[in-house]
Amino acid sequence: MTQRTLAVVSAGLGRPSSTRLLADRLAAATAAALPAEIVTIELRDHAHDLASNLVTGFAPEALRRTIDAVTGADGLIAVTPIFSASYSGLFKTFFDVLDKDALEGRPVLIGATGGTARHSLALEHAVRPLFSYLRARTVPTAVYAATEDWADSGDLVGRVEQAAAELAAAVRANPPVVRDDPYADPVTSFEDLLAG
Repeated sequence: MTQRTLAVVSAGLGRPSSTRLLADRLAAATAAALPAEIVTIELRDHAHDLASNLVTGFAPEALRRTIDAVTGADGLIAVTPIFSASYSGLFKTFFDVLDKDALEGRPVLIGATGGTARHSLALEHAVRPLFSYLRARTVPTAVYAATEDWADSGDLVGRVEQAAAELAAAVRANPPVVRDDPYADPVTSFEDLLAG
């Protein structure tokens, strides 16, 4: 059986971050249902590189590796804080630099955090349409965690487990992502390079 990979993207700005905490809970619940290699990405670590990519059109090496990890994963967990009733600018910027076809058909679990439950619909009117545009397959259950959800997390735990089970099933149903191997057909000599 091919080892599956799961990319976890957190757009939290602080350390510690409730956005990262939610991302970690979603990843742990998914990993319990689907053994997979987990790669966690903190977008705050790439803020300068993302701005540089937008201005120059080229991704610096660290950002390029992060993009490859996300686009080469079998499934994605994407979690953003909600600002002004939508995803954060950092979150949007990251998905703006991806090739528009890079996540086509990929199972995605979306999540968000915010200060009040009033912002929970941002997942449906902002985050889900973003992934629809990218032609990814978002699982039905999205997970929003308001400040009060952390104090009494019983309902939150149930939503996390439901969404994780849906993502695990979607990843299992998809064929494994074929990752480009730059060394799959190496040139064996300088003459082969010239002849090719």
